Amino acid sequence: MGYEPQADFGTPASRASGTVTLTIDGYDVTVAAGTTVMRAAAEAGLAIPKLCATDSLKQFGSCRLCLVEIDGVRGTPASCTLPVAEGMAVRTRSDQVDRLRRNVMELYLTDHPADCTACAEGDCEVAAMAATVGLEAIRYAPGENHLCEDIDRSNPYFDFDPAKCIVCSRCVRACDEVQGTFALTIDGRGFASKVSAGLPSDDFLTSECVSCGACVQACPTGALQERTVKELGMPESATVTTCGYCGVGCTFRAEMKGEQLIRMVPWKDGKANRGHSCVKGRFAWGYANHKERILNPMVRASIDEPWREVSWEEALAHAASELKRIQATYGRLSIGGITSSRCTNEETFLVQKLVRAGFSNNNVDTCARVCHSPTGYGLKTTFGTSAGTQDFDSVDQADVVMVIGANPTDGHPVFASRLKQRLRQGAKLIVADPRRIDLVRAPHIEAAYHLPLRPGTNVAVLTAMAHVIVTEGLADEAFIRDRCDWNEYREWAEFVGDPRHSPEALAPVTLVEPDALRGAARLYATGGNAAIYYGLGVTEHSQGSSTVMAIANLAMATGNIGKPGVGVNPLRGQNNVQGSCDMGSFPHELSGYRHISDASLRRMFEDDWGVPLDPEPGLRINNMLDAAVDGVFKALYIQGEDILQSDPNTKHVAAGLAAMECVIVHDLFLNETANYAHIFLPGSTFLEKNGTFTNAERRIQPVRRVMTPLNGFEDWEVTQELANALGLGWSYTHPSQIMDEIARLTPTFAGVSFAKLDELGSVQWPCNDAMPEGTPVMHINGFVRGKGRFVVTDYIPTDEKTGPRFPLLLTTGRILSQYNVGAQTRRTANTVWHPEDLLEIHPHDAEERGLREGDWARLASRAGETTLRVTVTDRVAPGVVYTTFHHPATQANVVTTEYSDWATSCPEYKVTAVQVSPSNGPSDWQESYEALTEQSRRIAGVEAAE
Repeated sequence: MGYEPQADFGTPASRASGTVTLTIDGYDVTVAAGTTVMRAAAEAGLAIPKLCATDSLKQFGSCRLCLVEIDGVRGTPASCTLPVAEGMAVRTRSDQVDRLRRNVMELYLTDHPADCTACAEGDCEVAAMAATVGLEAIRYAPGENHLCEDIDRSNPYFDFDPAKCIVCSRCVRACDEVQGTFALTIDGRGFASKVSAGLPSDDFLTSECVSCGACVQACPTGALQERTVKELGMPESATVTTCGYCGVGCTFRAEMKGEQLIRMVPWKDGKANRGHSCVKGRFAWGYANHKERILNPMVRASIDEPWREVSWEEALAHAASELKRIQATYGRLSIGGITSSRCTNEETFLVQKLVRAGFSNNNVDTCARVCHSPTGYGLKTTFGTSAGTQDFDSVDQADVVMVIGANPTDGHPVFASRLKQRLRQGAKLIVADPRRIDLVRAPHIEAAYHLPLRPGTNVAVLTAMAHVIVTEGLADEAFIRDRCDWNEYREWAEFVGDPRHSPEALAPVTLVEPDALRGAARLYATGGNAAIYYGLGVTEHSQGSSTVMAIANLAMATGNIGKPGVGVNPLRGQNNVQGSCDMGSFPHELSGYRHISDASLRRMFEDDWGVPLDPEPGLRINNMLDAAVDGVFKALYIQGEDILQSDPNTKHVAAGLAAMECVIVHDLFLNETANYAHIFLPGSTFLEKNGTFTNAERRIQPVRRVMTPLNGFEDWEVTQELANALGLGWSYTHPSQIMDEIARLTPTFAGVSFAKLDELGSVQWPCNDAMPEGTPVMHINGFVRGKGRFVVTDYIPTDEKTGPRFPLLLTTGRILSQYNVGAQTRRTANTVWHPEDLLEIHPHDAEERGLREGDWARLASRAGETTLRVTVTDRVAPGVVYTTFHHPATQANVVTTEYSDWATSCPEYKVTAVQVSPSNGPSDWQESYEALTEQSRRIAGVEAAE
């Protein structure tokens, strides 16, 4: 499509149900009550000049460029702050209005640089508005701009030029209203007013600014402008696509100049992000053209040898030959595959199909195994479906929000901004987390309760909350009798009501003050619409599935399910974790979470695919690695996942990979897993492919190709070529055909097609004949399984225990600027904010160990050790330490153990007994690993050329 700016109606849409009819310039216009005159005119196709107004922000009325005349009203009110009224007669043009607008615009231009390059390029509204109001000459002599200061170039992605600023406050308002960070302000008064990023000593980099881009998006001039626009010029075309980072699933306009991406602009009609973005989606896309990206297939006989670049034909033929050889030698079950939560639904579907139809087994798994597999098990058991219950818009109607085991401002920042908006409107917040995350206390918000539980005691905390709800008569009996199994509820209520489950009795276990826990339970049960949002701090435990079911129990017991503003909502980590699970990536399930042992189900797939399917579930990722160490699992195809860095107990993962005879890595870069690979198939970025992603709210969204794949193929094409090298004879020509197959075989996707997504923008599954436009809120009239099921979830302490050798508990998480294992974000300017993983340690624990801010520390567990720098903070409690896992130089997972969730084998990343002590630098393991990495990434011919 050609390039046209997104339509801007000046002020937000009214949510009123009634309508008002007025006349504007003689035309009858009917709009929602409460609409501003400016928006009413815009909706009728009548543009009113503006500078301070934009429809992503509340009306402000400072620039005075949007003046209009109203019959019977004195003066010329600003149309952006004037609500419509029945029978109102508006004139947007008259001699007086035109003269006043020219005078206003003339004053702006006297203080705006005549050589503004943004004006010349069409990226500054000042010149456009001057032309709109008919200003041809300025009567005043030009003077030195009163804000002519040094340009702030501190941010790696955009510059701030005060000379071009008209002090319209749009950037400040965007930071407040959209992002909720309150990093910007207007300093001074009158003519001395100027935008300031925090303290006088601050710039955009050192301030509280989180580089979400809302200020850049809101700025009507060239004062805040992306570097790429300044360097490459304005875009010439735009295509709407979906972000390839976290599970929020933001929609963007990829604005292009030929094959060059100029900028990613959040799409106002994106139903997941509503026109907002974070630093990753908005700016951190440069990895697509990074010099370390591998664009040619490579092979090697041994991991000791350098890589050798080969043609696609040779690489695929070699891969197929090796897979056939290994199966002929070691048996049908000796090979498997891992699907990606970064790839599209269509690509993921093909990988699991390749394993089942081409490898003739069910040895397929996905990274959701190590993050949200307990969500699938727990919610399917209690509600009947393996996904969250609400859309993100639902939070706007929540009165109480409980966030447990999640850090939305870092992991899901666009949703966090929505949540903060709701909290500033008066909703109450409960945070259950070992750390004091930002949501506990931030500008203009504060949690009503922070429950700083001991890591690993989620089930005990939730059981204690349930005890309060049951024993104090706060359960919703009518809902339970109508919607749930009453006998199961009575059994559960008797269990949680036992005195041994009171907050006081469990306090020595949870370390949570009983009064705070009782207050939180009462607030959740009685505070109105109550919603629970949770993350990996819930699932990545030995009792992950139990915790998910305990959360579901709370929601059912209080009737907080099946309507807007409530629900149980997992915040998915990667962009397509939900989709990879939906597509049948688990070894025991086909698409739609249906068990492989179902003969009639298998028959349907067999008839469609033309091959027999194995009825026995295959190996999980951890089972594959165990079997490899045991010598019976010999080959693995891995699409888009870096299991060596992301999976627990790095040494065991390395041993499993090293024991295999053929490891095929299909990715963008030579990642850590590729250290042990024998065949490398270069992948394509989300910018280079067509398909769909499914976000955390079950929203299926289009991914549209905006540039030619640098490696020559989209990822689905690579998988198809490998399948055909194995003799499967696939003939897809476009991902839409793969989606048609998914819809044909998967009831929850039965109504999904590329044509429907083009028409509606996105849909949330289930999408079928019953719900042809999707299902924003689940379980409205009943649970998918019929009656909601209460499950007794007894607290069973983890086998990972602290003691004299390892007295501290390590828990891990993410940070805003980096993403997962960092393969993408580490290859962008985001490293300016987080160049290395740090170990957070409480001042008391640091003092005991003689550690100070910035010191090197040895982090050791029963599984291994690493070193990293410490940061001393009271965000963590005494006895608890915390770090991220974004940098391979640290390899935090070398210390995590193999303990895992009892039901799904999801690793227990969040509870590892460790010791922290002073260190002089990298551990022996880190040094040997660095040497291995350097050796394994040699490419024949490249070293000589360099």
